[in-house]
Amino acid sequence: MSNLTKKQKIRRIVETALMLALSTILSELAVVKFPFGGSVTIFSQVPMVVISYRYGVKWGIFSGLAMGVIQTLFGLGNFAYVSGIVAYLILLLADYIIAFGSLGLGGMFRNVIKNQPVSIALGGAVVSVIRFLCHFISGVTIWGDYTNGAKGVWLYSLEYNGGYMLPELIITVIGCAVLGAVFDLKSPDLKILKSKK
Repeated sequence: MSNLTKKQKIRRIVETALMLALSTILSELAVVKFPFGGSVTIFSQVPMVVISYRYGVKWGIFSGLAMGVIQTLFGLGNFAYVSGIVAYLILLLADYIIAFGSLGLGGMFRNVIKNQPVSIALGGAVVSVIRFLCHFISGVTIWGDYTNGAKGVWLYSLEYNGGYMLPELIITVIGCAVLGAVFDLKSPDLKILKSKK
């Protein structure tokens, strides 16, 4: 950020704060909420992917980690379901800090794939898979007691976390692709892309 003007720095910080707020609000307006955390939302991951795409992965990870802290505060009640320092750490890192911090990788294809809708949508898909893997690991390591012996812990974690992360992945990819097709996300002013005839 050292090469930026004061106006550009302020704009980036304000835009990131607004996107964090939007992502948080959208995450609370869940379509489906799962009993031990996790939900299907309408585009709650998209603002974080957009920030990463606009300002780079380094800034995106910083923003994603901020989102992880916010989500931890909203999910403090889930800490009552586990016990022991190791379980608390796995819950904190796998279900919140790393899971949401990974959303900051959403811009990883910005300079690799020239087609903007494809580039940002693929970034959205990859971060959704990474987030799923974080929740899956958490499910296997600390949520196994909730299987009630009905099925293996691996299958339980796959079904539980896949139940909300697969729809999240699809919704995120659609949202990112649409925004990438409509707006020039590399433009400071988010200009509308002109259609090529």
